[in-house]
Amino acid sequence: MRALLQRVSSARVTVAGRLTGEIGPGLLILICAMRGDTEAEADQLAAKIVKLRIFRDAEDKMNLSLRDTGGAALVVSQFTLAADTSRGNRPGFSPAAPPDEGERLYRYFSDRLRAEGVAVANGEFGADMDVALVNQGPVTIWLDTAG
Repeated sequence: MRALLQRVSSARVTVAGRLTGEIGPGLLILICAMRGDTEAEADQLAAKIVKLRIFRDAEDKMNLSLRDTGGAALVVSQFTLAADTSRGNRPGFSPAAPPDEGERLYRYFSDRLRAEGVAVANGEFGADMDVALVNQGPVTIWLDTAG
């Protein structure tokens, strides 16, 4: 699985003008299941994200985790994280999991974060979404369970 994390002071997702998810301080997590991924990759990624120390402590050092701060997560499916740009100018997305498997793992990943005690809001899988965020820092981190 691949994820792009953005530390935010707020983030929201709308679909056709309808709010589907919104959080205050925490993480916007753009997530993509890759071909061959299983629940094991989702478990690994969720466990890593909740413990990743990328929030400021009292001394202004990145020393606190999402769990430490009580922050929330806005999880948004993003199959374009699987883009293969090695040939030509048009990206290919065949490394992404098929849609039914991608959606299953997306939902499973969100549930794993909830099981870790994180408040989770979601986008809408497969929809054309508008994502608005205030990136705090800015802090943006790329995670990949492969390799």
